[in-house]
Formats: sequence, structure tokens, C-alpha cells
Amino acid sequence: MGCAKVSTAGSLVDQHGRTIRYLRISVTDRCDLRCRYCMSEQMTFLPRAKLLSLDEIAIIAERFIARGVTRIRLSGGEPLVRRDVVDLVRRLGGHVGNGLDELTMTTNGTRLADHAGALVAAGIRRINVSIDSRDPDCFRYITRHGDVEQVIHGILSARDAGLSVKLNMVALKGLNEHEIASMLSWCVSERLDLSLIETMPLGVIDEDRVDRFLPLTTVFDRLAAEFPLVRAGHRTGGPARYWQVEGTETRLGLISPLTANFCDGCNRVRLTTEGKLYMCLGHEDQVDLKAALRDGGIAGLDAAIDFGLATKPARHDFRIETGSAPAVSRHMSVTGG
Repeated sequence: MGCAKVSTAGSLVDQHGRTIRYLRISVTDRCDLRCRYCMSEQMTFLPRAKLLSLDEIAIIAERFIARGVTRIRLSGGEPLVRRDVVDLVRRLGGHVGNGLDELTMTTNGTRLADHAGALVAAGIRRINVSIDSRDPDCFRYITRHGDVEQVIHGILSARDAGLSVKLNMVALKGLNEHEIASMLSWCVSERLDLSLIETMPLGVIDEDRVDRFLPLTTVFDRLAAEFPLVRAGHRTGGPARYWQVEGTETRLGLISPLTANFCDGCNRVRLTTEGKLYMCLGHEDQVDLKAALRDGGIAGLDAAIDFGLATKPARHDFRIETGSAPAVSRHMSVTGG
């Protein structure tokens, strides 16, 4: 896969005047874990024939770069289960410093030890690793079969390869809430960052999310009583608000879609592995960029992107209530983290 020259085009501004600078791409809906808050145990994944090719993903991403996107995050599912994904990283990494400020990835860490060096060489400097517990039994329960030692090995291998590593931990009431402080302590000792995330009502799962919802306002109050947290001006382009653990290299991020809505400043759109562009994680509205590209080339792609931006909603409709249906029917693995 070569690195095509990026041309200029109209900027990406939605109907609410927000400029889109951030594209998140799910390169696959498949995953080698089955986290309880994310998936059902028995999942039906897309047939491979319906997926965008890596070349098509790159062409679409390059068009977004041409139109003003400065940050791209690759995710899944689990992006590292897709064969040759490093080729895509290498191609997009060629645009860093030439229109693209940063290329990052979110991974579950199971295959990270094998790929960390290649990711660095291809242009990634920062990754997020999803890990909700360091306790082997709790991790296995949450993921249904995962090995936490494999993930920890991947995290430390990535750090040692030169990647800046941030852990993503979904705060789950009655399940891992007693581990949050110890996770932050471990991050301090290992020179890692930590972001805490409220569980989101995406897709039908096998449990009631109300039972597991833990507001981060409560979590932060507990942590602030134990750690010297100072508000940080650090930004990564995403929705997290950051605090520094004073005297350390570790930052704590909070992603609170329910208790601290962040929609007013939304600068993101999401591309699925099937080629659908979702303007909001909490709405079903989408445009088919795969069909637009295949039928109309770059002009068709631009027109579809413009149509999508004109329909981007002002905010999501997330609610966690007993008996309420998920905000959207698709699982998180479809549109990625």
C-alpha cells in the first residue's frame, strides 16, 4: 500500500457549527474477547465480503485528512485481529506531520506484545489499552475467557517499545469499583495513564446495565480523597477531562457521557468496518461511504460526507434506566472506541 498525496477540499463543519477534526475507524467488528458490557456471549459478526478493504479504508481516511481531520484512531472490535492492519497503519502513518497530527489505536492488548515494535515503526506513538481489572478471576469474568497476564505483558511491552500507553477502564458497580484506586496506583508505578469510562447503553447484552452503572462523580470523589489530583489542561482530541496525579507522570482521565455530557464540543465522527459513517455514537443515523466511493469515486465520497455532516445531531440520547432499551441497537464493537 503506497502513501497517496493528499489534496485539499472543503472543511468539515456540521450543522451546529462544530468543526470535525477527529475520525475514529473500526477496522473490524471482530474481537478475541467477549466483554460483558460490550457484547453478547454469542455474537454474529459481519461476513468478510461486506468489509471495506484496507485500501478503501485508507482512501476514505485520506479524504478526511484532505478536508481537515488531524487525528485518526484505529479501533475495532480488536484491530490487531485483522490481518495486515499494520500495512494500513504504515500508510496512514505516512501522513503524520503532513496534514495528520496523530495516528493512534485502541486495543484490548491481547496481541500487543507481538505488534508493539511494528506499530512504532509504522508511525503510532500513543495507544489506549482496554483493561477493566488486573485480578485474573475478575478479568476472566468480565471478558468471559481472557488472560490478564497476557494483556499486562502487552501493556509493558508497548511501553518499553516507546509507546505512550493509556489504560481505558470501564467503571462497573459491584464488579471492579474496588479496584479503581489500585489500578491508578499501578499506573503511577508503571508510568502509565488511566482513563475511567461510564458504561454506555449500546447494543443488547446479556445483563442489565443499570446494575453495573457507576457514576464517575462518585468515583472521582473517592480518588480525590486518596490521591493529589490537580486539574490538567491536557487534551487528546477526545471527550476526556484530565487530572494530573501531582508529583508523578500519570494523568487520570474521566469520560462521563451520562453524568457530564460532552456533546457541545464534539469534534468526532466514526467509520465502521462496513463503510458506514456514524455522526454520533448515540444515534442510528449513518451514511454509506463504501457505496458512495464504489459508485461515485472521490466526488461521491465527498457528497456523502457532506450529507452526513448536515445530519449530525446536537447530542446523544444515552440514558441508563431500569427497563429502558439501549440507545442504539448496534454493539460498541461495530463503531469502535
